[in-house]
Amino acid sequence: MAADAFVDEPFKNREHVLAEIRFCARAGGIITLLSLLFLALGIICDALNITLILEPISWFLLAIFAMVSTMGPTLHVVMAKHLLGIAESKK
Repeated sequence: MAADAFVDEPFKNREHVLAEIRFCARAGGIITLLSLLFLALGIICDALNITLILEPISWFLLAIFAMVSTMGPTLHVVMAKHLLGIAESKK
């Protein structure tokens, strides 16, 4: 019974969907910038042959992990936009 209610209304209203889209888009952007920072630190450490807190390979692994972590908020944005489109097409 509760599952049927969730299928009919996945979000409270249009403003809730737009707020979710903004929040997740912002989170995805921040994580992407963080991954680029990790990548730059890895390249700089490797080029200068120094260790800045972590070894260069650790910076590269952090960059990969951050880029994979970006998929969560991005997929949430895509799904929210899809559900918003479905809700608008029914009216």
